[in-house]
Amino acid sequence: MGKITKIAIVGLPNTGKSQIFNNLTGEYTTVANYSGTTIEMKRSLARVNGRDYEIIDTPGLHCLYIHSEEELAVRDMLFTERPDIILQCVDAKYYRQSLMLTAELFDVGIPMIIVLNSVNEAARKGVWVDASELEKALGVPVVEFMAMYGLGGDELKNAIPKARKGRKPVDYGTVIETDLKDVISALPEGTGFEREMAALLLFNDPHLEAYIEKQHGREKASRIKEEVNRIRRRNKYDIRRRINGRRSEWVEETSRAAVKKQKLTPESFSAKFTQASRNPITGVPILLGFMVIAFFLVVNVSLGLEKTLNAIVVKPVVGRIEAFSIPLFWKDLLVGPHGLLTLGIFNAICTVLPILSVFFLLFGFVEDSGYFANFCVLTRRVFATIGVSGKSVTSFILAFACKTMATLNTRALSNGKEKFITVFIIAFAIPCSAQLGISMVILAKVGIWACVIAFGALGLFSLGAGLVLNGVIRDEEPESFIEVLPNMCFPNMRAVFRKTYFRVVEFLKEAVPLFLIAALALFAFERTGVLGIIKKLMEPLIVGWMGLPKDMLDVFMLALASRAAGAGLIFKMVDSGGLDFIQSIVAVAVTASFFPCFPNLMAIAREMGPKRAAGIAVLSSVSAFILVGILHWILVLVFHG
Repeated sequence: MGKITKIAIVGLPNTGKSQIFNNLTGEYTTVANYSGTTIEMKRSLARVNGRDYEIIDTPGLHCLYIHSEEELAVRDMLFTERPDIILQCVDAKYYRQSLMLTAELFDVGIPMIIVLNSVNEAARKGVWVDASELEKALGVPVVEFMAMYGLGGDELKNAIPKARKGRKPVDYGTVIETDLKDVISALPEGTGFEREMAALLLFNDPHLEAYIEKQHGREKASRIKEEVNRIRRRNKYDIRRRINGRRSEWVEETSRAAVKKQKLTPESFSAKFTQASRNPITGVPILLGFMVIAFFLVVNVSLGLEKTLNAIVVKPVVGRIEAFSIPLFWKDLLVGPHGLLTLGIFNAICTVLPILSVFFLLFGFVEDSGYFANFCVLTRRVFATIGVSGKSVTSFILAFACKTMATLNTRALSNGKEKFITVFIIAFAIPCSAQLGISMVILAKVGIWACVIAFGALGLFSLGAGLVLNGVIRDEEPESFIEVLPNMCFPNMRAVFRKTYFRVVEFLKEAVPLFLIAALALFAFERTGVLGIIKKLMEPLIVGWMGLPKDMLDVFMLALASRAAGAGLIFKMVDSGGLDFIQSIVAVAVTASFFPCFPNLMAIAREMGPKRAAGIAVLSSVSAFILVGILHWILVLVFHG
């Protein structure tokens, strides 16, 4: 078997890289209309037109001068693995920013293909990028691709064998070209990508010295550093500014040949609505509007589905099993309070799944509309008060889909203080999609004010935790945040439904085994008497301090394995009248903020280390029980005082 051709898909954030990965591999990885969705490289072997390839999907890359750990990982992959082909995704709406990256990739000298995405959206803005003229100007194949509609996939596959190096790298002028040659001559033979590496060394890239030392040893790295410093000292100008200036000129020259712009373009409704969503005066009502619509859709549609499944599946099956003449032990194991069917499979499929399906569909719609990226602008001042930047806001948004994925996304944060605050808030007071959707339905059963109070309390918990941590943790130098903000648009519903389908399938794969294991564990604890002992020990905290029934311990134990399992049991308790108005609010608040679920805890340990993960878990649990207890007594005073 011969060497497999390696293809790296690179580009600015939110330019359609994951869509191309899906198209070439036939796999599915989550895509969304905001940056940060891809948090680590994903690889897959694929057969394209009879040939085998290794396809690599990468996080967003603004340039080869590194701004984050995720960008560093992409550059290290390019330098170390030396892929055979680079597919650069270029969003036609932001062609200038992408072409600046193209100029750098040309200096790397790897055969390339330009994948020109969003040409239809650019045309609506009065921008026409001529793919044929761009191909002539760059000297590499340029393929039009509409990620939203899945068009251009066959053309891309046919273009892969035609990948080639750019026509010529950017000419930086005699002086800088001489400096580059001097640095290149100091590099060890066979270094690879000498031209771009020389430019980065002249930029004084903070990570490149460590890379060279790892590849060639400390002594050679030291000699190279001395030579670079000598060259930098002999120049009286800003090398980085001059090189970037030449690249900008090259971009303008290339654009003149390939891009036509309409001089007068009427401002579209999309652009006006996008601007309104970023303005605090109009943005807050828009945000509240989204929340109200989400609440009523999730509650009304999912409750109807849940009742239908309960009537046609759960009640008939449970009734038949209870009618069978089998020992009580086996009946309890199957359909008892902690039964494998009732608390396990039916809880997952007939109670939780209908709610999540509707919520996933709605979340995917808002995600692909481009709203979340603009939400970062709306909330940046609020989040600045708790010591976090726009990158953290992206992680907070991801947490509403999956707290584990959001925690892993914080690896893009190089500021240690901001990373700790972000990870803690995600673990402490942000409900994941499973819990959020189910909690909406739970609270709707006891009144809309319960929803306002519960989620308002969680918002205050988050803000308070951030303010305290921002005041306690020592300041570090704030990191820069670069974000390309898309205009909002009506998403492609086929893509939204497809994303919803894969999220539902992923939930079933992960959740059903966890639901069954948790149900079996609770059944065993109940049979052996362990559950009763623990309930007795926890009674002062659960009953006395938080005003909840002793059976809430079952919820806590289920929630450790899966927040969805715990929320599903709360739903059953509310549905059967086991929780009143105040208890429903307290139950939702405490299960959202106490000890992280196991997958999220593992992600925290991976990003922060085991000791810090344990500290975050303990601190969040103690804080949750204290604050939720206070919330309970405030509600008692207000409604019963």
